[in-house]
Amino acid sequence: MAHKTQYIEHAGLSIDQTLYNFINQEALPGTGISPEALWRAFADLVQTMTPRNRSLLQTRARLQHQIDEWHLSNEFDVDSYKNFLEQIGYIVPEADDFEISTDNVDPEIAATAAPQLVVPVNNARYALNAANARWGSLYDAIYGSDMLRDQHEDTEPGAFNPERGAVVVRYVQGLLDRYLSLQSAQHMEVTRYFVEDGELRAELENGETTGLRDTGQFVGYRGGEGQPRCLLLKHNGLHIEIHINRENAIGAASPAGVSDVCLESAATVIQDCEDSVAAVDGEDKAQVYRNWLGLMKGDLSVRMDKAGTTITRTLASDRHYFAPDGSEITLRGRALMLVRNVGHLMTTPAILDSNGDEVFEGIMDAMMTSLIALHDLQGNGRYRNSETGSVYIVKPKMHGPDEVAYAVDLFAAVENALSLPRNTLKLGLMDEEKRTTVNLKECIRAARERLIFINTGFLDRTGDEIHTAMLAGPMVRKAAMKSQPWINAYENWNVDIGLACGLSGRAQIGKGMWAMPDEMEAMVKQKIGHAESGANCAWVPSPTAAVLHAMHYHETDVWNIQSIIAQRPRADIRDLLTVPIGKPEDWTAEDIQAELDNNCQGILGYVVRWIDQGVGCSKVPDIDDVGLMEDRATLRISSQHIANWLYHGIVSEKQVIETLRRMAKVVDEQNASDPAYIPMAPNYQGYAFESAKQLIFRGREVPSGYTEPVLHAMRNELKQHTFEDLINQPVLRFA
Repeated sequence: MAHKTQYIEHAGLSIDQTLYNFINQEALPGTGISPEALWRAFADLVQTMTPRNRSLLQTRARLQHQIDEWHLSNEFDVDSYKNFLEQIGYIVPEADDFEISTDNVDPEIAATAAPQLVVPVNNARYALNAANARWGSLYDAIYGSDMLRDQHEDTEPGAFNPERGAVVVRYVQGLLDRYLSLQSAQHMEVTRYFVEDGELRAELENGETTGLRDTGQFVGYRGGEGQPRCLLLKHNGLHIEIHINRENAIGAASPAGVSDVCLESAATVIQDCEDSVAAVDGEDKAQVYRNWLGLMKGDLSVRMDKAGTTITRTLASDRHYFAPDGSEITLRGRALMLVRNVGHLMTTPAILDSNGDEVFEGIMDAMMTSLIALHDLQGNGRYRNSETGSVYIVKPKMHGPDEVAYAVDLFAAVENALSLPRNTLKLGLMDEEKRTTVNLKECIRAARERLIFINTGFLDRTGDEIHTAMLAGPMVRKAAMKSQPWINAYENWNVDIGLACGLSGRAQIGKGMWAMPDEMEAMVKQKIGHAESGANCAWVPSPTAAVLHAMHYHETDVWNIQSIIAQRPRADIRDLLTVPIGKPEDWTAEDIQAELDNNCQGILGYVVRWIDQGVGCSKVPDIDDVGLMEDRATLRISSQHIANWLYHGIVSEKQVIETLRRMAKVVDEQNASDPAYIPMAPNYQGYAFESAKQLIFRGREVPSGYTEPVLHAMRNELKQHTFEDLINQPVLRFA
């Protein structure tokens, strides 16, 4: 594991050798840009943008100090709080109404309501799985999940249960009857599908034929007209494939020979360089960028074992059909890929500036991910990602309009450096910090020529809510947070303002993640609420979840819902500003300890993989052994929640330490089967355990309650040691 950074000097910069070699030898060839031109342009970019970045972070700190002082001197009252936030410039005045003017946007973003995947780009297998999740088997998604939990469970793992399969088929037939209804029959009555005079026809057992109630839903087929192998249909803007194969075991049991039904699912995917990734130095960043390069050039591949067989996974090819008139049509086989850069806060030792200081990682990401995307823009790859010539960059953790304006100017500077047309780099705005939420209209205005995405991120937004109002009082228990007035107002406010600013039909309005990848039955019941809220995309944790969530966009006409929502009054900012202060007098000692147990176990379960193994996102067992997709946002909530309760005396430092030690044993047991795992007990002196303590006990002082400063410092330090060092040398900091 031991990694010692070696630097190369170029253009006044000191560049990690691994990163330098990757950029020069892999990323630049084919772009028409020389290493000398690239590094000189990047040095100029760093010199120009760094002072402004630092100033913005100083503004964050100043405003937080003023808010802390106000809470110390005032009992909370929402009207007084609002007036104060306006006086200090935390809330800025709203200007006249406007609509965004973003152009050259691919239809997957502008005109498609569908699931969206977020995946760590440094994991090639996950990155490819997500990109290929544009299409997925509905049969497999239902059969292989807990969707039909009580229906004919398999007795042997991996064995096919025909009875359960039949239940799946009947369930899907019911969906087809709703989405693709026939004129005079149900799909289960069909014995043969065929194409005649450009229309889809269905033959019934009695010899009669019928067609689709809406004939325009039939858009293509594969195979012969009399015996098609695949039928392509469209409903609510999403495609559905009906596969026909009477030789297949499933198809043989179907009167019509239907062997599968595939849904167009994840129309877009965010390839993530941020919250789901543990990348702390040049070596790590080179791997992040290498996979992004492989996706842009279309040559990323990974060898993997599946069911005892070694396979090579690559990007899916396009899908070809005959149109009803006999002409050929092609649909993309892959999701449109966005890339999430890091925010404005962190610097990175991957590159040092002319003063020997670490450069801001967000500046580096903007340049390098855009440079790599040149391969797509110039047609160097096997496939095109953006047909309109755009690069889609999601920008997280921005606080207010000035920070959005800075990102816009940063993108413009990168375009100049790479000789790209203005507004090639599009901006996805994460509405996950309170100062962005309350100023969302003005944040959108700052990015109005580039904006392609806004979303609500409940997890980071909750972490920021706790940190911003840290001194106001003890926060409610985490389970109660979703029922607080600010949450409902936040979710509605985002959609209200997005629609008022003209995003419908031009950009995505998104909702956050479903965190339980094994709980698909619950997801199908609950996540339809995201489509019903007017969101034309929402995050899911897996390709299977994408297929199942796609059903919600067939059940719901999001565009019609948006037109209705656009007429309602905007959510009340007073609700938005209501701080979720709890009532400790209603909590028993058992309630408090249970909350502390839950938080400590979650923190330890996540950091032990992040710090020791460099895993930024994975399915982490919670205190009840339910697997949750955890990233830094969930860590931010838990650590900030304990820090808040510590400050207000709900728990003590001794109680926290005792709980951490007890929960460390639980986490050790949960990871006992992992040969790479380094136990935290009984010494409690490793880097992971130390990180958990720092996240909690330094929770008030770290900027905005972010976890990155602690995680990056500890992971960087750990990477200087071998595995044997980690086993034998304790880390001693807190007593």
